[in-house]
Amino acid sequence: MTDDAVLVAETALAVSLVASGIALLAAGRARVSALLLVLAGALGVAGMLLDSHAHDRAATSAYLVGATLCVAPAILAYPRFSWRPPADFVALTAVVAAGVLATMQGGNDTVVAAMCTVIVVVLVTHTWWRIEHAAGADRRALVWVTLTAGVASVATFTAPFLLSDTGGAVTVIVVWALIGPAMVVGVKWPDVVDVRGVVVEVTVLAVSLIAYVALVMAVVSLLELVGGAPPDVGSVVVVGAIAAIAYNPFRRMLRGVTDELLFGERPDPLDAASHVVGQIGDDPALALRAICDVLVLPYASLIVDGVPVATSGAVVTHTRHIPAAIGQDMVGELIVGMRPGDLNLGRNDELVLRLVAPLLAQTLRSKALAEDLRASRWRTVAAIEEERRRLRRDLHDGLGPRLSGIAFMADAARNSLRGDPVAAEEMLRSVRAETATAISEIRELVYAMRPPALDELGLVGALEATARSFGLFRVAGPHELPRLPAAVEVAAYRIAVEAMTNTVRHANAVHGTVAVEVGESLRVDITDDGVGIPVSYRPGVGVASMRERAEELGGSFVVRALVPSGTLVRATIPLPAPVRGDRSSSRVCA
Repeated sequence: MTDDAVLVAETALAVSLVASGIALLAAGRARVSALLLVLAGALGVAGMLLDSHAHDRAATSAYLVGATLCVAPAILAYPRFSWRPPADFVALTAVVAAGVLATMQGGNDTVVAAMCTVIVVVLVTHTWWRIEHAAGADRRALVWVTLTAGVASVATFTAPFLLSDTGGAVTVIVVWALIGPAMVVGVKWPDVVDVRGVVVEVTVLAVSLIAYVALVMAVVSLLELVGGAPPDVGSVVVVGAIAAIAYNPFRRMLRGVTDELLFGERPDPLDAASHVVGQIGDDPALALRAICDVLVLPYASLIVDGVPVATSGAVVTHTRHIPAAIGQDMVGELIVGMRPGDLNLGRNDELVLRLVAPLLAQTLRSKALAEDLRASRWRTVAAIEEERRRLRRDLHDGLGPRLSGIAFMADAARNSLRGDPVAAEEMLRSVRAETATAISEIRELVYAMRPPALDELGLVGALEATARSFGLFRVAGPHELPRLPAAVEVAAYRIAVEAMTNTVRHANAVHGTVAVEVGESLRVDITDDGVGIPVSYRPGVGVASMRERAEELGGSFVVRALVPSGTLVRATIPLPAPVRGDRSSSRVCA
């Protein structure tokens, strides 16, 4: 049974090597290493078949030694094969010579062990040299292989000590079966995780476990030495429990020391939080730079609605996303790059970032609101200037010449009054007609600024008067509206009149309703039972004008189809606080 378990493990190793070699060939990377892995796996399979049929363990061992010696050159040639550099040439020559000598002297265990030691030393030295001189993806690929080989080496020395002979042998073979998949990961997905972080975690775990086992064994041996006999099971359990108490603190201390040696000192989270909060100002870019500097992060970016608005540092492969609630209509997140050697953000680091993210969001929201305020002021000033330009043009080009003409005709009539009374009378009739026209133009100018019906009838009354002129609308609104701001009244009236005009022109409606509701805001709904919104509908100038009137006052505007037919036009305009409390009941007027 023990031989069968080892045979199965060796078969798994051979299959792993063949599959990994084929995967590398399919990827078109590390072809020399791929061929050597396939050859090593084939030799292993041949040895398994020979052992299962002929039961010739010596021949099987020869095959396995040959397979093992094929793996060493495969590691040397990974991920790029080269022999011209002196270091590569010397390493390749040494490994091949040691492999040939070990194969030829297969019956001499001393020679085989010596040659295997030479191969291991050469592989370790050469791989370390290549990692130091490689860059980018090649370095990460080599680190993947080094990590797997290191774990397998530790398992080779510790598994036989901790497990039975069969269990130790099976464990060692299975762990070494990971070397081929590690090569595939190294060339195809080197950035699946930060391999440096994996190395740190594995190193800390291995050293912690070795220290724990060593401590337990030392105490047990001391008890045996003092008592003169092996301690009982209870004593061993107590020793293991006491040692377990020190395991986690030792592991944390070891992780901190390893991080500081490899990657530098990590910041204290509380100090970092206070420092970052103190440096967050009006500029998100400066705030992100402060976060990167204080938390020693390589990269940080603030995303709003999928668009980067501020970035600091260089983009890295491994990042973490921290949500940042910016508002009801804006979705944001803080993206930070992982530090070298970190697989995840530490709990304290994440707490700091979750504390900082809302502050960044508020900074960004304040900036957006300030920009909206500037834009609103600009639109207000622009609207005022446009209105002044329109009045100047209408006065200069229309009313001004008409009044000048009236003055000239009045002078002419006065001059002709005694000499030609008939002509003077005709001129006075012209003066009267021109004066009436001028008065009409003045009324139009006043109406353009603010409809007189609003002052005479109020908003609901003015809408009722307009609805009666169209014939198909009824108006629903409070008996008495609170005193609304003039701009709100004008905007609501203009939007309602434009919507009713569009209904009459395009909807083919029979009935329509204008509903006015006052609450936290003034809402005006214009509905009809017409043909609705066609598929090819495109908003025109009138719809754009209605939307601009609502949005200029901080409100909203929507147009949507009703079921089964008809259209809804809704304008919502916020009201100042004193107006909101004045509520009234509704009525419907025909």
